[in-house]
Amino acid sequence: MLGLSLAALAVLCAVLRIPMADLLVYRAEGAAVAHGRPLYGFAVTAWHLPATYPPFAALLFLPTAFVPLSVLKAVFCVANVALLALLVLLSCRFARIGARPAHVLAATALGLWLEPVFQTLIFGQVNLALVCLVLWDVSRPEGAFGKGFAVGLAAGIKITPLFFVLHLLVRGRVREALTALAGFGATVVVGALVLPYDTVEFFTRRLFETGRVGKAWIVDNQSLQGALARLLHTPEPGVVWVAAAIVVGAAGLWTARRDADERRALLVSAFTALLISPISWSHHWVWCVPLIAVVVAEGRTDGALAGRTRAAVVLAVVFAVVFTARTLWLVPHAGDRDLQLPLWQQPLASPYPLVGLAVLGWAARRATRRAAPAELDTDAQLPARSSSASMIR
Repeated sequence: MLGLSLAALAVLCAVLRIPMADLLVYRAEGAAVAHGRPLYGFAVTAWHLPATYPPFAALLFLPTAFVPLSVLKAVFCVANVALLALLVLLSCRFARIGARPAHVLAATALGLWLEPVFQTLIFGQVNLALVCLVLWDVSRPEGAFGKGFAVGLAAGIKITPLFFVLHLLVRGRVREALTALAGFGATVVVGALVLPYDTVEFFTRRLFETGRVGKAWIVDNQSLQGALARLLHTPEPGVVWVAAAIVVGAAGLWTARRDADERRALLVSAFTALLISPISWSHHWVWCVPLIAVVVAEGRTDGALAGRTRAAVVLAVVFAVVFTARTLWLVPHAGDRDLQLPLWQQPLASPYPLVGLAVLGWAARRATRRAAPAELDTDAQLPARSSSASMIR
């Protein structure tokens, strides 16, 4: 099954002549480091794409400058397929689903066609590597050596994983949060030692120029800002987006803190980060893979109730369909038509923010329902403890 899926993918890429645009940017970053050129002074491809990652990422891309492009594309494709298989395995372990190798391979074959995964492959992106780093690190046993460092390493490659430091803090895992910050700090120091000028430029200027990354209102951007820009028919939703991001960010962290289930709590933080980020391209949403695994696991854990198990399976299928349907590419989006969509097309243009908000609502409801019985039990035990204490006295 995986062989057929890979063959279909290869034929599609050959027919469409996929340029793997982001890989070209990474290669240009490596070349800039190799030849001592300014890291943030170039633009490549027909879309005039600049470097947008921290200098540490450019150091990791240095070897790509010395590999023929055709070979590099093949290497990235193979590596991303392998990373998808690893992500499926990590997701199953994280969700506590026993998965045989045949199941992992079948899920990998199907997962290739999830839109965020497919986009990651055809752009030559690094999203799968970052999610694997974070998921592996956060799900390691408590007290494991250096736990949290890989989260910081991921943030050093692409800033957005820094949100997981807040996740660790609200979960009371202060040592891991500090280790993550140390890991991130190490990447900054390495970047500063090798590329001092570019490091200063990135962290004092380029980091805040979100417009360099791309237009926030196009359908490619599946963050809250993109959804609100299209809904309000304005390229800059301004204070509306800021207010929405603050509310969603606070709600996400509150839910992650209260939820006793570490699996849901991590997903809540991941989707909160994607929602409140100024730009979350559709290929950033590869967190859909662990989401589907955790939803399936919910039905198994809740158990003996067959109805709930069926509901979990149905929900997992719904999420899989949403992340496969590609509705965002079906609406008119040439030029500035993204800003002229009628109301009925808005859900089609912004499916992932709606899923993200649904995940937050689902987790908040589950956390509240599970917290309530515990609070009732505690209250019920108080009189008994008081009377026992008075009898002893």
